[in-house]
Amino acid sequence: MTTPPIATGLMTSAPFGGQQAQAARDVNTASLCRIGQETVQDIVLRTMEIFQLLRNMQLPNGVTYHPNTHQDRLGKLQEHLRMLSVLFRKLRLVYDKCNENCAGLETIPPEQLIPYVEEDSSKHEERSASQVRPATEERREVLEVNKKLKQKNQQLKQIMDQLRNLIWEVNSMLAGPSVAETAL
Repeated sequence: MTTPPIATGLMTSAPFGGQQAQAARDVNTASLCRIGQETVQDIVLRTMEIFQLLRNMQLPNGVTYHPNTHQDRLGKLQEHLRMLSVLFRKLRLVYDKCNENCAGLETIPPEQLIPYVEEDSSKHEERSASQVRPATEERREVLEVNKKLKQKNQQLKQIMDQLRNLIWEVNSMLAGPSVAETAL
């Protein structure tokens, strides 16, 4: 089995010829990612077809061996493998081109990408202008708030228990003598 040579352009073989003119016009990173996604989907589809062919292919062990059928299926399998190789080359070209386009981009810290609900626009501008606090300081503050929250929850639980006991006593007083007291 021979493999075709690697093309220097973005698209490689004749089935992608219609997309070649479009790719020449749309070479931004978003369209390259879309092309890469479609290529990955094609790779998965071809791989599933290869496994389907392998599952249906009978080994030439002499039981139900038909040389013509076996050769046809072997030819289809080799064609699928060749196309899979072409698709992987195409994916590599798209990957390299995307990395080339993104090489000069400046990375933004993830903390700046998270929107804060409690902040209004003026606070947001002040926050973006100031330096972002280190994560350890923010974690310490979150732990302190959690500790205070647990203390408040404990106090509320104690108050609810006291109210429950009070209501129980009031209800027992309103109900009158209990069954145990009347038996005496």
